[in-house]
Amino acid sequence: MVILKNRPTVPAQNKWLIFLLVAVAQFMVVLDVSITNVALPSIKTSLHFASDSDLQWVITAYALTFGGFLLMGGRAADLFGRRRTLLIGMSCFTFFSLLIGFSQNASLLIALRALQGLAAALMSPAALSIVLATFSEGKGRNRALAYWATIATGGAALGLLLGGMLTQFLGWQWNFFINVPVGIMMVLAILYAVPRYESESEHSDLDLSGASLVTTGLIAFVFAISRAPYIGWLAPQSLGVFILSALLLAGFIWNESMSKHPLVPLSIFSIQNVTGANLVMAPIYGCILGMFFIATLYMQTTLHYSPIATGFAFLPFPIVLGIVSSNVPRFVEKYGYKLFLVLGPVLVAVAIAWFVRLPLSGNYFFDVLPTLLLMPAGMGMTFMPIITAATSGVAPDENGLASGLITTSQQMGGAIGLAILSGIASAASMAGSPAATLIGYRESFAIAAMFALFAAFIGFMVIKQRRTRREIRAFAQ
Repeated sequence: MVILKNRPTVPAQNKWLIFLLVAVAQFMVVLDVSITNVALPSIKTSLHFASDSDLQWVITAYALTFGGFLLMGGRAADLFGRRRTLLIGMSCFTFFSLLIGFSQNASLLIALRALQGLAAALMSPAALSIVLATFSEGKGRNRALAYWATIATGGAALGLLLGGMLTQFLGWQWNFFINVPVGIMMVLAILYAVPRYESESEHSDLDLSGASLVTTGLIAFVFAISRAPYIGWLAPQSLGVFILSALLLAGFIWNESMSKHPLVPLSIFSIQNVTGANLVMAPIYGCILGMFFIATLYMQTTLHYSPIATGFAFLPFPIVLGIVSSNVPRFVEKYGYKLFLVLGPVLVAVAIAWFVRLPLSGNYFFDVLPTLLLMPAGMGMTFMPIITAATSGVAPDENGLASGLITTSQQMGGAIGLAILSGIASAASMAGSPAATLIGYRESFAIAAMFALFAAFIGFMVIKQRRTRREIRAFAQ
């Protein structure tokens, strides 16, 4: 039974203020994935990382705990209150950001990045579920989700520019210090302006055993993928961790089927578009996060761009993304989301495929810019329809679950994609020559393009074209 008495009625003029505040929280979460990319060479030198394979754990540690704990964070928002969960997560995120800036060695930084990802796992689904609770299904929600998708993807590109400026002029530590004043101001603003959005569930039992199984299972899987390119995919260590991961995830499914109050009610996957959207999100975000990582290394190590030049090189990305994302909702209202969940990933694949031919002496306008113009167009077509499909038709007391589920697919897809692509690039670069390193980059981009094509295939085969009369009336409101 769903209890709706705690759902606040929000005046129309306040809805966009609430959206703005929780969108800033989401922007902080997304920013800390990409803002670090440009700083990686500086972090490597400052904290004496041994190799690029070790360095990628600065990104992967954050993405792992972020993705691994998102389902728990989303369910906690449903059970204990969305605003409360958001504020706890944001406070911890701000505190860990401060500590990361003071890190003096590689191991400490990676450990703190993992804790920062855990805090982000409380913030992100709570923020998105507040958006879903504030805007009813229809035109208003579609508009809000389009802006949300722009923040979730454009924030990554803007993070590269901001990260370049901070790294070059203030030092890599300020990529994390900047979260502190912003986080404090946002906690105060959210306390003042955002309603409580208390639990709509009749129980408060959080499935900790399910959370433990799915989190450890996913982390083991990504860890195995990140090490396999170096020790061999069929090496006993690799196979052992893969088997452990499979057993943990199988235990999670069994636990969810037997639990009275499961972390993820398996019935949610009976909504075909929820399942399809999550299956599309994982590979598409995996290729995107991996592309940012490899392209940043190419610009700084092969083309010898400075951090700020690398950031400015990505500037066309958020501009194109913002233009496309802001116009997609009206076309989705007219044509539904299936078309865009096929065409968008295809454009992303074509854009990344252009990078497969990158030369040692690359020219920005011919070799790099075409990808940075076409890829955000494909992403802008993809992300709003994914989030719409993943959250439509979900009961109000499962908004946090649906938000956590799609964000889990996004972050775990990103972590897996980054682990695979960085592993391929690093394995090739072990030969030591610039030519060998470039071959590794090219191979990584080829695999990333395949990820995007796989996402397009899933969108074509699984997503249903929902154009019911009820939906058309909702869009018209």
